[in-house]
Amino acid sequence: MVLKRGPVDFKEKWNELKETINGILRQDRIPRDEWHTRFNDIYAMCGAQPESHEHRLYESTKSLLEEHVTKIFSTIKTEDTENLLQDYNNKWQNYRKSVDHLNSLYQYLNMGNVSKKQVLELYNIQPDPNEPQHLMIGELGLCIWKHNMIVPLKNSLPKLLLDEIEKSRHNIAVTTSLDIITNVLNSFVEVENFNKSSFKFYQSYFERTFLEKSSEYFKLEASKLVKKCTASQYIVEATQLLEKEEFLLKTYFHDSTNKRFQKRFCQDMVVDHLCFLHKEFEVIIKEERLDDMHNMYLLIREVKDEFTVLANIFREHIQQHGIMVIKSLKKHQICIHFVEDLLNLYKKYEFIVINKFNNDFLISEAFDKAFSTIINYKLVENQPSKSSEYLSKYCDKLLKKSYKGVSEADIDHKLSQVIKIFTYIDDKDLFHKIYQRDLTKRLIFQTTHSIDGEEAMIIRLKQSNGYDFINKLHRMFTDIRISEELNTQFHNEFLKEAKLDNLNSSFSAFVLQTGAWPLSLPTDSSIVIPKQIMACVQNFELFYGEKFSGRKLTWLHHQSQGVLKLNYLQKPYIVTLKMFQMSIMLLFEDCDTLKYSEINDILKLNKDQFKRHIDSLIECKLLLLDGDNVTLNMEFTNKRTKLHVTSAVQKDLPQEIQRTVNSIKEDRKIYLQATITRIMKVRKILKHTQLVNEIFSQSNLFVPSTVLIKRVIEILIDKGYISRTPNVSDEYYYIA
Repeated sequence: MVLKRGPVDFKEKWNELKETINGILRQDRIPRDEWHTRFNDIYAMCGAQPESHEHRLYESTKSLLEEHVTKIFSTIKTEDTENLLQDYNNKWQNYRKSVDHLNSLYQYLNMGNVSKKQVLELYNIQPDPNEPQHLMIGELGLCIWKHNMIVPLKNSLPKLLLDEIEKSRHNIAVTTSLDIITNVLNSFVEVENFNKSSFKFYQSYFERTFLEKSSEYFKLEASKLVKKCTASQYIVEATQLLEKEEFLLKTYFHDSTNKRFQKRFCQDMVVDHLCFLHKEFEVIIKEERLDDMHNMYLLIREVKDEFTVLANIFREHIQQHGIMVIKSLKKHQICIHFVEDLLNLYKKYEFIVINKFNNDFLISEAFDKAFSTIINYKLVENQPSKSSEYLSKYCDKLLKKSYKGVSEADIDHKLSQVIKIFTYIDDKDLFHKIYQRDLTKRLIFQTTHSIDGEEAMIIRLKQSNGYDFINKLHRMFTDIRISEELNTQFHNEFLKEAKLDNLNSSFSAFVLQTGAWPLSLPTDSSIVIPKQIMACVQNFELFYGEKFSGRKLTWLHHQSQGVLKLNYLQKPYIVTLKMFQMSIMLLFEDCDTLKYSEINDILKLNKDQFKRHIDSLIECKLLLLDGDNVTLNMEFTNKRTKLHVTSAVQKDLPQEIQRTVNSIKEDRKIYLQATITRIMKVRKILKHTQLVNEIFSQSNLFVPSTVLIKRVIEILIDKGYISRTPNVSDEYYYIA
């Protein structure tokens, strides 16, 4: 059916609609047909021609609702005051439901009112004061209840509510049910909830008085506690009172009251007694009284200045404890003690931050600052922190085959925990250098416990510090996989086709990119390759040259190792040796004794390298030294048949660590030059302080010193990349 617009007899339609409205207000059951008819009547009145009855309908409905609420009020105010809350609640609940139904029935009228408001707001037009502004019928009903019911009861309703709340506060039996008190309080909010300032009426009508009464109560309780309690006992009692009050707040009140209530409590129970409490804060932190920490946090979290002081006390306490741990580390396996002792410390204080301080931002920030100071603490002034070295060495131990007695799951867990310390390290570039060098040894000498474990650690580092940080480490694994394929092709294709598969030794080579590996050819590492190995080297060079024309192989014999089978003893032994050690041993294949000087004349090793490697063979008793004679030990015995003699010469020497540290200094200069050039290219002109701040924000590998920054700026000025602005001493501009 299509409803046509035309003349409408308003009086006739209104009388019929009025009966339906009264039925809704009485909570009668309205038949579906009657509901639809009244809905269409409202549509017809609003769209009547030649004149709409919209305003008349609105005013008539308003008068009817005012009359209805006035009747309800007349019945309520004659009731006894003891029953006022219950009676008010019953009437409110019925009226609220009726208004919701009316709002649905007047949907067409409401839509017209909303559309007018939206147009005015869209074009920022002020409404015409002569034109009536209509609320939605649901909003109108709530406004009428507020002005004709709640406001007239202002001398009785709030007082009754406050009396009931005071009974709860003093553990006196409450005569009114919880639901009734909550519903009555919520009605003060709901009657104006459609407005942007929806809490103003609730605040002025009830909340302000409640907060004043609460403040009087808190001041009285605080004065009692100060007289009878120590500071520590006061904190406990005050926290218990706060928990009780917060329960009361959540039970009865609207959420909007919480912040203002907390402010009043904080002022009366904490701020007014800070002199009494302040000294106890520091004692609680130092003695690590965990429950008191939590109570203290609950009390002063809203007092910003005092809470900042507490966070600083907590930070200093962690720092002192952590630095004491660093200074007392055991020298034996110090890298393990460094990482695991700090992780235990981290776990301990992380628990406190999360469980006792509710992971509060200020406390978490203090925790992070403390651990940053601890982990980067310098045992020797003007020397870099040892954290990067210890952490990388700890990873090296976990990832080696020699780390036994621990399951793979435990190793994986330990490595995942390492990242917690890594995130705090300032010298991440130094960690990268040492880690890369140790990874090189694990991969080349095949001492890694698991390639999967190695790659999992690389992924963790990537997640923590980005892809650029692990780019070279990733390429190292790529080289290892490609080398395995090359060795397979060398043995299965090249040697068989050349009919050279009957070589006297098994041979494999790693073909590594120069830019990805921290390897170089020292000037003192030359050696005359033994004839037993020379054939393998030459054949692999031939194979590689055919496969990749134009590429050149450089052999790093000082990084090579081999396995010898000793058949001259009572039982066979399999010995793993470095290339230089193996070259010495192979000289004894045709004789039992050689002169000390003669051996080095044959191999052409430098004196330091030769002494280091031959001493390792004598120390493990494979060779015997008698004056100038070096003899094969024919009586050699060992419980194990598989031996490693590489460990003695694979240990890091102090000068190697120092060389790594020194190389970092040069790398940092280059890194900073690139960073400053990039910044200036974009910004063109910058003040010195602005440039320094930009450098700090972009440097995620290390924390550059201001001295180093100034030095690098001077280098770039000398090179002509940037220049000082004329007549401005602290400004630079980019030279295109």
